[in-house]
Amino acid sequence: MTTETWLAFVAATAVMLAIPGPTILLVIGQSLGAGRRAALPLVAGVALGDLTAMTLSLAGLGALLAASATLFTVLKLGGAAYLVWLGVKLWRAPVAEEAQPPVSARRAFRDAYVVTALNPKSIAFFVAFVPLFVDAGSPFLPQAVVLVATFVTLAAVNAGIYALLAARLSGAVARPAVRRAFNRTGGTLLVGAGVATAAMQRA
Repeated sequence: MTTETWLAFVAATAVMLAIPGPTILLVIGQSLGAGRRAALPLVAGVALGDLTAMTLSLAGLGALLAASATLFTVLKLGGAAYLVWLGVKLWRAPVAEEAQPPVSARRAFRDAYVVTALNPKSIAFFVAFVPLFVDAGSPFLPQAVVLVATFVTLAAVNAGIYALLAARLSGAVARPAVRRAFNRTGGTLLVGAGVATAAMQRA
């Protein structure tokens, strides 16, 4: 793989990541409600989730998802239901005056990982996207490692920016009524992402 090809991959990935999908909506929603303490676990969950999704894609699951309507639908509906459940939880989350418990880093990590790793559209997309930048005349595995590492790093940075911006906005709010509004905004975003995931079609 040439440097020019790698830079083209970086540019294409950056453009794709800049468009918020279910994962970023989750990051924004949870960061609005939980503040800065959730940022690092969310970013780690996104990074590991993307690593899982890309590895599964390159291992052949992406092709299987593209061929199997049933498998695609099962994963899609499962992921959609999880997003809706997270949205409802955030909508109903207590605020400071209601003795809100500390946000669990493990829960934030788990939620981000599950939503990212089990997005069937991403898995199917990776199997079509990554080979565009692979040199057929060179060994595949070293190129795959470079591309996966690049994508995961950029995805983590992108998620981190969204998380910190949302957390900064959340931290500037002190009144419980306004914090409740942020929670409900984030919850609505997650429910909307779940509905959109359920409605999406295979490529």
